[in-house]
Amino acid sequence: MAVTATPGPVRPETAPAPAASASRTGAAVVTGALVLLVAALAVVDITQGTAAVGPAEVLKALTGRADPADASVVIASRLPRMAAGLLVGAALGMAGLALQAVSRNVLASPDTLAVNAGSYLALGLVAVTGVSLPLLASSGVAFAGGLAAAAVVLGLSGLGSGTVRLVLAGTALALGLTAVTQGLLLLFPQQTEGLYQWNQGSIAQNGFDGVLQMLPVAVVGLAGLLLVARRVDALALGDDTARGLGVPVRATRVTAVVLATLLSAAAVTLAGPIGFVGLCAPALVRPLARRFRGMHRLRAGVPVAGLVGAALVLGADVLLRTFVSADVSVAVPTGVVTSLVGAVFLVVMAARLRDTAGSPAPDKLRIRSRAVFVATLAVLAVALIGLTIAATLVGDSMLLLGDVLNWAQGRAGRTVSFVLDTRVPRVLAALLAGAALALAGTLVQAVTRNPLAEPSVLGVSGGSALGAVILVTTVPVAGAWGVAGAAFAGAAVTAVVVFGLAARGGFQQNRLVLVGVGVAAGTTALISLLIVLTDPFNATKALTWLSGSTYGRTMPDVLPLAAVLVVGIAVAAVRHRELDLVSLDEDTPRLLGLRLARGRLGFLAVSVLLTATAVAAAGTIGFVGLVAPHAARALVGRRHTRVLPVAVLLGAVLVCAADLLGRTVIAPAQLGAGLMTAVIGTPYFLYVLVRSRR
Repeated sequence: MAVTATPGPVRPETAPAPAASASRTGAAVVTGALVLLVAALAVVDITQGTAAVGPAEVLKALTGRADPADASVVIASRLPRMAAGLLVGAALGMAGLALQAVSRNVLASPDTLAVNAGSYLALGLVAVTGVSLPLLASSGVAFAGGLAAAAVVLGLSGLGSGTVRLVLAGTALALGLTAVTQGLLLLFPQQTEGLYQWNQGSIAQNGFDGVLQMLPVAVVGLAGLLLVARRVDALALGDDTARGLGVPVRATRVTAVVLATLLSAAAVTLAGPIGFVGLCAPALVRPLARRFRGMHRLRAGVPVAGLVGAALVLGADVLLRTFVSADVSVAVPTGVVTSLVGAVFLVVMAARLRDTAGSPAPDKLRIRSRAVFVATLAVLAVALIGLTIAATLVGDSMLLLGDVLNWAQGRAGRTVSFVLDTRVPRVLAALLAGAALALAGTLVQAVTRNPLAEPSVLGVSGGSALGAVILVTTVPVAGAWGVAGAAFAGAAVTAVVVFGLAARGGFQQNRLVLVGVGVAAGTTALISLLIVLTDPFNATKALTWLSGSTYGRTMPDVLPLAAVLVVGIAVAAVRHRELDLVSLDEDTPRLLGLRLARGRLGFLAVSVLLTATAVAAAGTIGFVGLVAPHAARALVGRRHTRVLPVAVLLGAVLVCAADLLGRTVIAPAQLGAGLMTAVIGTPYFLYVLVRSRR
């Protein structure tokens, strides 16, 4: 029976005694070196901070001979921060190793399994109620939310079925859960005050209370993992073999996931989500495990992963305070630094990883009758007209069609004119942004022949948002064309990175999606860094804009998007036959004399331009580029002469409806269209994963 390759522990072959002794000696040496490294980082971390307390003052404080003020800084702030870094890093490293072992997936971690997003939402729901929970109870809430999210992701992705499915399921669920939490932040700003900063992850502490309360939770998780270590090792041999050895497979997996989530909950409760430590630490342990066979066993690997995780967190904190001024480093959460490092790590892994699940095969060419196409187009056109009228008339002030006609003729009163002058650009921004994102998603899916590819999943939307946020936070008076230019620059840079790395081996490879997820994580971390460092006014403006809100849009904001959309539609319409051929396979276009590389580059450039201008006009709106092309192909077949108009209309309808619901259902409060589309798009994305599961 073929044994599935796995990152987890495997049972080593019997080795001669001298070799086994040398392996144990080498493992002991490596473990000792890691202990010394963590100790050195801990000592350096204690000496860093805003107060002028150096190594000599720290030593005096530890021996009881320091000035009371210096001793207070060391005992109340620096030592707790160092202890929190040790505990959080160790917990996340051990949790990541356990999750990778039971899922047989090298990319499983508290981040990719949406554990952090589930904990974030659970704590946000509690915060909205106004109930103040003690730290231990908050840990229980975070544990419940994280466990529920991990169960959903593992249930959808399966075990040992390839890395891409798990990452996609986790990323999609995390986006949806985070969108709901961001909605809570916007709707209940007073109750959730400080929750956004907490979500960036910081090991700063005020005393030892938090560390002392979370330490027993982490110890319970570690002890449990050590007790089930032999059973988890047996799972690496395959489910059938493990059952033959008397191991209860399902119970072992459930137990290990629960224990890993418990460790993650302890870390999240203490310091917020510290990103990607649970992914990087096990990946750094794997080369050691190949070198020293004893480390393949979970019982030996878990402590080593804990040491590596502690070194990563403390190292990130030390580097931050070394290269950034003390005043600024206080405001920068440690989780932002680890997320940036982890994003780079994920991109590198994705570029080197060979996914055994393979690329999704293209659907068979389905031909629908012309009557079906015409009927679909007519229904969508009627729906679009009806939604446009409703969005124009409905809002904080109800209007009549006669008011709109008078406004168009310049005969409306001051009040009606003010309402329509602000409402009409919002409606147009939603319609045009939805159409542009749908068209961009259609082009990307055709070129890459990947039904799961779309601008937000591939990181292009994140890069565009990063460029725009940089301008919004640094030049608050920037106009629409400036924001559009910054958004396009950000999208262009991320597109070059994502498509350049994915081009090796063909765009149809799953590498495209994995690289995109990594780049998206990096842009998210940078955006969080900018929001944390900017002033509160710009931060609120950036958060509102990132939610996909059309609030405050004017006609100058809409004009660039309208111009780009016209160009994009024209290019796609003229070259629709080439899109049909490119979306089939690699050989057919070449046999017909098409220059495949040049054609791909052109379509991708158009999709990047469409995404950038849509993000500049309406903020980040996810999943439209996935839902609209999928639904269009299901309705009218795969011929792009029919898919393109249907997808464009569907995208416009979806975003316009989301914007209308977001500003009317809970009026006078408002939710951005991006949050609404994320809530709608996440279940659809997960449904596509389930449907395509082999």
